[in-house]
Amino acid sequence: MIGAMTRVEDSCESGLCPICIADCPVWCEVSKSALRGREVLYPLRQHFGNSTAGTPKDFGFSYGDFQIMFECRGAQGLDGVNEDTVIFPNVDLTSKWGNVEQKLPIVIAGLGSTYVAKRNWEGLAKGAALAGVSLTIGENVVGMDPNATFENTRPYPKVVDTEDMKYRVESYRVFWDGKHGDIIVQKNVEDTRLGVFDYVMSKLDVNSLEIKFGQGAKAIGGEVRLDTIERAKLLQERGYLVIPDPSDHIVQEQYKAGLIMDFERHSRVGLASTEEVLEEIDQLREKGAKNIFIKTGAYRPAATAWIIRIGVEGKVDGMTFDGAGGGTGMSPVSMMNEGSIPTAYLEALVVGCLDMIKRKNPNARIPSIAIAGGFANETQIFKALAMGAPYVSCIAMARAPITAAMKARYAGEMIKHKNVSPAMLKNLGFPSNKDPESLTLREAFLEYDYLEKKYPNKEIPPAAIGVYTYFSSKLGIGLKQLLAGARKFKLNLIDREDIACISQRAVDVCKKWSLGISAMEDLDMELVKKEIYSGNY
Repeated sequence: MIGAMTRVEDSCESGLCPICIADCPVWCEVSKSALRGREVLYPLRQHFGNSTAGTPKDFGFSYGDFQIMFECRGAQGLDGVNEDTVIFPNVDLTSKWGNVEQKLPIVIAGLGSTYVAKRNWEGLAKGAALAGVSLTIGENVVGMDPNATFENTRPYPKVVDTEDMKYRVESYRVFWDGKHGDIIVQKNVEDTRLGVFDYVMSKLDVNSLEIKFGQGAKAIGGEVRLDTIERAKLLQERGYLVIPDPSDHIVQEQYKAGLIMDFERHSRVGLASTEEVLEEIDQLREKGAKNIFIKTGAYRPAATAWIIRIGVEGKVDGMTFDGAGGGTGMSPVSMMNEGSIPTAYLEALVVGCLDMIKRKNPNARIPSIAIAGGFANETQIFKALAMGAPYVSCIAMARAPITAAMKARYAGEMIKHKNVSPAMLKNLGFPSNKDPESLTLREAFLEYDYLEKKYPNKEIPPAAIGVYTYFSSKLGIGLKQLLAGARKFKLNLIDREDIACISQRAVDVCKKWSLGISAMEDLDMELVKKEIYSGNY
């Protein structure tokens, strides 16, 4: 991710070659750091804004350590059970995220002021609305908007009008049916100071709000790169931490000389007490918020338990727990690789804590729970929903839908300018004798015709078609097939018995948190004996 490598493939734990030589043409992490310093903390700076990043580390326990259990007897969730109804298209995937009805159990997690989110926003927003799922506008969007206007209040300015926040909300509502999914606005410390929640509720009719505790990929606040000193000065004036200091005369001279190519904008970590958070939740509810969500992820087990307690005591509508490690911006690589609780471990912790709450008070109201952190396919989604039953109702995704939007937009450009390569054509499954320049959007996108007929008078950008196709066609149909295999035709019928542990690590984790998920060799053992011994042989 940082563009460093070693000359000797089998280097020691330090990451250095056994013998280092001065004139080596290969630049390792230390040698690159000697020249570029803090830049080497992050993924390659030259790709910032056009890439996402995730850890390649094997955490020792993942959703691959579970196997889905299928059934061949009967069916649950159908009014009439016969061979004509027990087919996967009849599976009901509708879900709820807080009080929001959804066509799929997916919510796009907070995508804020990072350039990769902004550049792909139209496809993400319109695609999410077409698919009937919720989309979260992440932190710092107002503060990063060069065209936002503020009133001079003390101690911090308050937002009066914006361009970017309006665009993001309105983009989603172009194809929103008014019922399935919703636009959610998230805030951090800077957003609180700038009065973002009051602005979006009063001026943009946003009724779903999310309070954020840290990041999924890292424990510190959000970070982006700024490519001009003018932009760096503007954000510094708005209260952000900008490195290097654009008001420093030495830095200004270095920038003019081309020695500084960009600046880093950082958000504050933030501090909060139980009383302060619960009071804020009450105030938001009094102001008319219909959905109040909490997003967190990067903290140790005791801190995570504290946030769970706040969510339940505060009666929030939903909580997202984001596991290590990845991000949509410039998360420090060391944090992504070596910090935070990996997703599967995090879900076990969250579900275990919620089970404890229910044992203490069976009538306790548990918010809708979403798990985030590296989800990209339907089997991961099924397993996470099963592991988290009955609490987990949604999977939060960010990198995967951004990838869908980014690549679909790229494909649309290639088709428009007739630059489709033979390799791309082959990868999409077309015959080798087809002329690449003849490829059309209708041919390339499987759901193009369906969307064109449904919205004959609206232009849908390729990026939005890509996000819709990824969600509804690939993940949606794939999830329906898995549910039909388990003979469960409603999403909320998934339970922990629908998966089994196939590694000792999974057995140990599930046992530690008393999740009741069996090892593969133990699953159904008593029922197996009953079936065998009751036979007439």
